[in-house]
Amino acid sequence: MALDNETFSLLLDSVQRFVRERLVPAENSVEEHDEVPADIVDDMKELGLFGLSIPEEWGGIGLSMAQECEVAFELGQTALAFRSVVGTNIGIGSQGILMDGTPEQKARYLPRIASGELIVSFALTEPNAGSDAASLQTRAVADGDDYLISGAKRYITNAPRAGAFTLMARTGGPGAKGVSAFVVPANLPGITLGKPDKKMGQRGTKTCDVYLDNVRVPAANIIGGVPGKGFGTAMKVLDRGRLHVSALACGMAQRILNESLAYAQERRQFGQKIGDFQLIQAMLADSQAELLAGRAMVQAVAQRYDAKPVGQSDPEVSMQASCAKLFTTEMVGRVADRGVQIHGGAGYINEYKVERFYRDVRLLRLYEGTTQIQQLIIGKHLMRQA
Repeated sequence: MALDNETFSLLLDSVQRFVRERLVPAENSVEEHDEVPADIVDDMKELGLFGLSIPEEWGGIGLSMAQECEVAFELGQTALAFRSVVGTNIGIGSQGILMDGTPEQKARYLPRIASGELIVSFALTEPNAGSDAASLQTRAVADGDDYLISGAKRYITNAPRAGAFTLMARTGGPGAKGVSAFVVPANLPGITLGKPDKKMGQRGTKTCDVYLDNVRVPAANIIGGVPGKGFGTAMKVLDRGRLHVSALACGMAQRILNESLAYAQERRQFGQKIGDFQLIQAMLADSQAELLAGRAMVQAVAQRYDAKPVGQSDPEVSMQASCAKLFTTEMVGRVADRGVQIHGGAGYINEYKVERFYRDVRLLRLYEGTTQIQQLIIGKHLMRQA
């Protein structure tokens, strides 16, 4: 699954222009009003951004993982709230249906997800289950041809916008084998949303808790039609999501480096541009080197991801995706810190973009699996190999 090179080049040019001409000028408005304007969301639909990863047969664009990472790199060079609008449809919201869904589920949901008509959120995290996904407590109890689902989900991205949730619930005993994945329409009786979360950064992104009280969901809404496969579905989905976030981190690192370079050119001290001072150049150089390393890693792992059979898990690819996620999200934190340092006191003032980007990128080390979870995945894999 991939676009031909010529068509993809045209798409990438369109995304670059869209970021430069539509999104960057709207950054201050999003920061001030905590909202992505509706006309920009409509433009995202028209550009096809909601269906980047969904095959053409279901109305999407059908990018390979490597191509998706190139687009994510471009989307990462503006306020991350813009990417969050389409992010769950591209990744964790849709990919479980695409990878493991029945033909009927794919036909029913994927075209609407690809067009942006249906926003799908990924509901895994709970008040007492996040990194330890196998311990989730939301329960789905069989009742005839339905399941009654009760529980609470926390920090669910795009929940206020969602028309449906890809939701993990326990249908069996303890541990990973008791978890099933459901497609749960957001308008079902018994679903309520918590108040919007007030976050450190990423204003314009929408997250909140989701509460379920005996929500009746047809058994036909179990992804793949077979209970007990949900944990495996979630882990496969996260492999792809981690690569996407890694590319996003590289894009934001590029933007912060560009902002830092521009400031180093214009700011003068001791009669010269601060960019002429070697200690400023050293910080710029470290950021450039780490960014280049991160991009190369993401591109290499994405190509390996594309080489494996579609929908199948590969422990080596999973480990490498964790390496990319660990390195790039920590890397962009360091680049952001240097960006603030290069700006000096101005870097602590919200008039300058690096101040908000410094706050925004902190979240990248937490979602799609924390840095520490990536370390565990990598370390356990290496020990099994040894």
